[in-house]
Amino acid sequence: MIRVMFVCHGNICRSPMAEMIFVHMLRQRGMESQFHIASSATSTEEIIRGIGNPIYPPAKAELQKHQIPCHPHRATQLKKSDYSCYDLFIGMDDTNLHHMRRILGHDPEGKIRSFMHTDGTPIRVADPWYSGNFSAAFRDIYEGCSVLLDALTNV
Repeated sequence: MIRVMFVCHGNICRSPMAEMIFVHMLRQRGMESQFHIASSATSTEEIIRGIGNPIYPPAKAELQKHQIPCHPHRATQLKKSDYSCYDLFIGMDDTNLHHMRRILGHDPEGKIRSFMHTDGTPIRVADPWYSGNFSAAFRDIYEGCSVLLDALTNV
């Protein structure tokens, strides 16, 4: 089983979108049982008294616009102990990658990565919380998930 954790700042927009898009792609290929997919945050901003906020409504609406099912989700924070439990950690932007290394204790096994375009260049997914551009975030995340899934399944 391949275990992938998608990571963003608050775990209410980009990383849960990536989680749900990737799970949807796996279902379409009949490969869901071969993967464990999760998402988390580098901050605690969306976690109040130990309870994470749900996916941000505009992010959920963007997924629904593309017929991507949304399973129940609550924001959680990335923990150092996650490093031994996952094969890959996909950060949405350079700041996320920096904080992921800090939280996880650097990256001795080379598990921390960013999304990649089909041409091999990194994708930096702009935070739609600030830009309001959930469709652009969706496009970048969808492309990144497609490239990642193809790479992991050697398609």
